[in-house]
Amino acid sequence: MKYPYLLFSGSLIALLCACQPQQSATITPASSDTAASATQATKLHGTDIRNQNIGGDFTMTDGNGNLFQLSKLKGKVVILSFGYTHCPDICPTELLTYKDTIEQLGESAKDVSVVFASVDPERDTPELIGKYVKQFHPDFIGLTVTGDQSLPLIKQQYQVVSAKANQQSEKVYLVDHSAGTYLLDKNGEVAIFAPYGSTAAQIADDIKTLL
Repeated sequence: MKYPYLLFSGSLIALLCACQPQQSATITPASSDTAASATQATKLHGTDIRNQNIGGDFTMTDGNGNLFQLSKLKGKVVILSFGYTHCPDICPTELLTYKDTIEQLGESAKDVSVVFASVDPERDTPELIGKYVKQFHPDFIGLTVTGDQSLPLIKQQYQVVSAKANQQSEKVYLVDHSAGTYLLDKNGEVAIFAPYGSTAAQIADDIKTLL
């Protein structure tokens, strides 16, 4: 089941995917008042979304059960994506791409962090999300919400949409969720959106513009 929704105001109509690969949506780069910004945007594989009201700090719980603030990663470029551990194809595909991205960055990878935030806290415990991401890379950070942490607020900040689908029981279901990758600059600001299907080489190239 697919649901249309606006991801970036006035610039993109994307599809909420039922964890099935799909053709990448076309993104129109955000408008700019300067020719320099426009030139910079054309050099990117993803879309420069620094003009958009997307992002912000949040607190979730990491794989060790500790509170984790995204702002803790200031000083690094952050690859941020949202998904869940039971996702059959899109999430593992993206995480494998991030693994390849880190490898392609070589020595520069020390200045990059990968964060995978769960949209399925009912099943994704801190322990599970932590173990899941480390199957792809030992330095990947898995996060989920616990206690009074607000997933709806975080989803609103990053314009993420998710909903249960094909539910067979309380614990057996898929989650339709928006796909794609946010690249945050060293100040913790969302800078680039890489749509689902972006290659490791393309993401690595865009990260280099932020290092």
